[in-house]
Amino acid sequence: MTRVQHIVPSAIVTFVALWVCLISYTQQPSEPFLFPRLISTLFLALSLWTFGKAVLGLSKVGSGVSLAMMRNLAPGLIVSAIYVFWAAKTLGFYAASTVAFLTLLTIYDPSPHGSVNTWVRRIVITAVYIAVMYGLFAFVLKVYTPRGMFI
Repeated sequence: MTRVQHIVPSAIVTFVALWVCLISYTQQPSEPFLFPRLISTLFLALSLWTFGKAVLGLSKVGSGVSLAMMRNLAPGLIVSAIYVFWAAKTLGFYAASTVAFLTLLTIYDPSPHGSVNTWVRRIVITAVYIAVMYGLFAFVLKVYTPRGMFI
């Protein structure tokens, strides 16, 4: 069972990596997609390596992904899927990223949901995260970010 627990998640990650890489190489104009192409190619190479190790039975770390772990990951995967397939296009990149990050932070933060201080902290962390992300993309990397509502 342990070998299957390594193969299935690595196969899913490899499929996602292949899909992301394919998308990054087929978009036009090509100049804005240079950074995504570099990252997605590296992502694909690492995922293929991990998948190969899992298939050959060379994965020696951990015991794979258990059902309990998948239950813990499921809300994050659902939020991520909504973000990728609907929210980013509908709300715009930065607005959707803000909502997705705050939602994920709320789901996985063990702090009580009834405390005002906790909510203030979550909102501040989200604002700082989005500001750093914007600064990184716009000023440091100077890469294209999707345009839409709220930039």
